Amino acid sequence: MARILAVTNQKGGVGKTTTAVNLSACLAAFEQRVLMVDLDPQGNATTGCGVVKREALPTVYQILIGNSALTDARVRTEFGFDVLPANRELAGAEVELIAMDGREFRLRDALAPILADYDFILMDCPPALNMLTVNGLVAAQAVMIPMQCEYYALEGLTDLVATLKKVRAKLNPKLEIEGLLRTMFDPRSVLTQQVSGELVGHFGDKVYRTIIPRNVRLAEAPSYGKPVIAFDRQSRGAQAYSALAQELLERGGVVIQPAEQGEHA
Repeated sequence: MARILAVTNQKGGVGKTTTAVNLSACLAAFEQRVLMVDLDPQGNATTGCGVVKREALPTVYQILIGNSALTDARVRTEFGFDVLPANRELAGAEVELIAMDGREFRLRDALAPILADYDFILMDCPPALNMLTVNGLVAAQAVMIPMQCEYYALEGLTDLVATLKKVRAKLNPKLEIEGLLRTMFDPRSVLTQQVSGELVGHFGDKVYRTIIPRNVRLAEAPSYGKPVIAFDRQSRGAQAYSALAQELLERGGVVIQPAEQGEHA
């Protein structure tokens, strides 16, 4: 049965899409069955894995409003995982969902028939607490929170934790924090080190050991429609996301053999 993770942060520009795309590819490289769901109307996660979003029909929009089955919308990428694509028409779902019965549960119900098809379902949520994000949080078992180690990120994290408590109280009592992921990390910055220390001190082992560095190849890969492990497997960014995939699997009790570590690192 699939482990469903919402990759979310109400603050923009923290690496949510980068994480969703690259973690999906790295988990697939470890022979996991992965579905990535693009819940952002910008559709960046869709293009980041080589799918042309203007040609992708049906999309998650049709799934949410009930005009298509999820099995008709998922697309197989050349990188070993499936994607449920999005494009700008998804912005209209926000308005249409308001009038629908069970609007917060549309995605959860759509995913239910295919849970046995996957080991992981990763959802790239938009940087706002809207109906799309709520659908992601209600469908998820846990959230992965990418964040930069800077002062404003701590404020945003406080707001996000408060939001998660509300969703847990009213809509999804099983929702938990899977982990906090430090992204765009620059170890030369004293503030970065201080904020990182505060995170570990407050959240303990909820903070992933793996740290995602600032890396040019990570920034370049989306323009080629590729995850970074397909763009430059030897880059620091590729190695970091491969390590994150391994850490996530180990947290779930999946033992990675030494040969696999060497092959996919």
